[in-house]
Amino acid sequence: MQEDTPSVRSAEPARGPALLNLLGALLRPWIRIRREPREPRELLPDDERPTVYVVERYGLSDSLILEQACREAGLPSPYEAARHVPIKRTRAIVAVTPRPRLFRRRAHPSRSETLSRLAEVVRADPSADVRLVPVSIFVGRAPDRESGWFRVLFAENWVAVGRFRRLLAILLNGRDTIVQFSTPVSLRETLEAEGEAATTERGVRKLSRVLRVHFRRVRTTIIGADLSHRRTVVDTVVDADTVRQAIEATAAKENLTVEQARRRARGYALEIAADYSHTVVRSISFMLVWFWNKLYDGVTMHHFDRLRAVAPGHEVIYVPCHRSHIDYLLLSYQLYQNGLVPPHIAAGVNLNLPVIGPILRRGGAFFLRRSFKSNVLYSSVFTEYVSQLFVRGVALEYFIEGGRSRTGRLLSPRAGMLAMTLRSFLRESRRPVLFQPVYIGYEKLMEGKSYIGELSGKPKEKESLLGLLKSVKVLRQRYGKVTINFGEPIELAPLLDEVAPAWRDATTRPDDKPEWLGDAVDTLADRIQANINGAADVNPINLLAMVLLAMPKHAMAEADLLAQIDLCKDLLQAIPYAERVTVTTMSAAEIVAYGEAMQWIRRTRHPLGDVLGADDEQAVLLSYFRNNVQHLFVAAAWIACCFLNNRRMVRATMLRLGRLIYPFIQAEWFLPWSEEAFTARIESTLDFLCARGLLEIDAEGRIIERAPGQSDSAFRLRALSHSLLQAVERYYITIALLTSNGRGTLSAGELENVCHLTAQRLSLLQQLNAPEFFDRALFRGFIQKLRERRVVWPDANAKLDFDDDLVELVKESRVILSRDIRHGILKLTGENRTLAVAERGDATDA
Repeated sequence: MQEDTPSVRSAEPARGPALLNLLGALLRPWIRIRREPREPRELLPDDERPTVYVVERYGLSDSLILEQACREAGLPSPYEAARHVPIKRTRAIVAVTPRPRLFRRRAHPSRSETLSRLAEVVRADPSADVRLVPVSIFVGRAPDRESGWFRVLFAENWVAVGRFRRLLAILLNGRDTIVQFSTPVSLRETLEAEGEAATTERGVRKLSRVLRVHFRRVRTTIIGADLSHRRTVVDTVVDADTVRQAIEATAAKENLTVEQARRRARGYALEIAADYSHTVVRSISFMLVWFWNKLYDGVTMHHFDRLRAVAPGHEVIYVPCHRSHIDYLLLSYQLYQNGLVPPHIAAGVNLNLPVIGPILRRGGAFFLRRSFKSNVLYSSVFTEYVSQLFVRGVALEYFIEGGRSRTGRLLSPRAGMLAMTLRSFLRESRRPVLFQPVYIGYEKLMEGKSYIGELSGKPKEKESLLGLLKSVKVLRQRYGKVTINFGEPIELAPLLDEVAPAWRDATTRPDDKPEWLGDAVDTLADRIQANINGAADVNPINLLAMVLLAMPKHAMAEADLLAQIDLCKDLLQAIPYAERVTVTTMSAAEIVAYGEAMQWIRRTRHPLGDVLGADDEQAVLLSYFRNNVQHLFVAAAWIACCFLNNRRMVRATMLRLGRLIYPFIQAEWFLPWSEEAFTARIESTLDFLCARGLLEIDAEGRIIERAPGQSDSAFRLRALSHSLLQAVERYYITIALLTSNGRGTLSAGELENVCHLTAQRLSLLQQLNAPEFFDRALFRGFIQKLRERRVVWPDANAKLDFDDDLVELVKESRVILSRDIRHGILKLTGENRTLAVAERGDATDA
């Protein structure tokens, strides 16, 4: 009964009935198909098994679209493949959800009769098998900007539409059709997995359930979760046990009736909840095409295919770095345009502005207040709302930094949303959870000048509709290119296995907090930040900033600038930071020309050679882009720092000091290595610098030496050192202030404040155009790391205490910091007897 099946790689033209061929010809001009994957033939190896395509719902239009997609991909047509199927069929197509009959009820309305008959044939013949290929078809998933607003109404969604509406959808949106082929399933293997004793009917039922789940996952990934009306979600939140308990507690505490407290809870839920609309999302996508073209010269994504491969079947939590308000729109737009549903985004309530707020809400934004620890009712409502999104399989996005970075570095994570996500997972772990770190790199920021003003002490401007209208002037400028890099994803269950092997035994009661939860959240937060940094994109502006800002006047001779850019690029390529880091393909000369075109640098003509530099204001703005990628050069910068004030150095000393300082720079830059791995990286970087002639090692490999101070190689090393030198100076300021004031004198907050003021004054005296040098958050992070490592600790009065090990750190600083820098800092901090002793012996410095 079974005929020989031709190779799938040599598909023949369809030979269906004449009427179907005519309909296909009439439909073809209205359909333009995007296949996923682009080459589905790779999913179907050559063999003799007949192929049957499985679709989600029956429909003549889907059959014709599938026939066209197969023909374009070189796959067997469903009409041609029907000749080789072991039962008599016009088309080799099975619909998981058959269309209801008009005049009589189907024997099995929930499963395909064709699938049952195929299963019976395969069960009866041990040599027979059928290859089932699931195919998902979406008409009008992403209409383009030329489609017209009316067409959005007939785009793909979760509603099973009738024939007339489907016809309109094809006529209006058919040129934006996605056909996704999935990995084939062996019908025989599926039936045999049920065992010999199982009936054919039972095997078909199970296969039908598996296919329905598969199609639902694909549809959720492409279209988005099947959300109920916003009011339904709000009602579910308010009726949850935890919220009801919070309502009763609030009523008792504030002398309210339960109904009054309930109305307040409902108001909170309506303030928070998104009102996602597929129509609005598609409409916004039209406008954003014009917006991106107006602002940027292009948006590039890297490693997206890896996300696409793992996203189906997972609850995806996008955790990008936060550098601009554009981040919200940019990531959602790119996901949508590339076939994934935009996530629901946790946005600050400050963005819930008139006109703008409702649009963002319908685009998937849900709003949260900056702080609500003291408001138990609000906290309960928000936590329950996040859990409801989680239960419904909605993709989420939030920024664990809490706010936009004003310095270009990753900020210390705020773990509130992560903790909510983990507790929701413990309550409703229906699907595996995947955290997707995302790096977003710009070449120019719209908020750049306001960031610098805020770091210099100006108050943050409050978002307002008037301010938004004033910002329209940014459309007159060009902001270069934008890159989105998807970092290494983090699966939650394996991470919990690592941190708390017994986590599966944890209670699912929402009020309970396992002892290990804090450690799990901290580990997850640090890994997310490390993976964001591990997906950095090094663009031309990053490299120009790295090199030029190492110079006191932010200017270099053109030949030196080109050579230093080449050195940085070669270093990144010879010793990759991480597998997902991307580096511009421009040559050094092209990078310089690009920087001039973007008006970041200016050229001063001179007979002895042109000089390229940035003026003071541009230099301050460039520091943001240098900070984006500083972590990539940490090992090389550490080696270079060791030779700022030393002509020669013992290799073992350099490695020992590297291990000593590493925990602090690891915490500041979210570096991924252990102390041993960092030591190995120093070794490999040292070999690179020696191979380039910047350093020399004696025959025994013990002593490292640099060339004299005026040589080109010494100049290259000084430029490399600058990215780490300011961090070392901040560390020295902190330690000097703490020891000069004495034990048990300053609290952590007081020390942070005086460090900030001291660094700010020092930057004015030394004319440092680097606002991050006196950033409070960096001092706070260093003080916290000192406490974690028990270098300092709070006494009974919450003042910081320390021992003689801290004085030893002051002594070690002589290797890196010059005497002038140390004495300049000490002049501000005030010397005491302990520091005076530590500073003896300066005459031995190189």
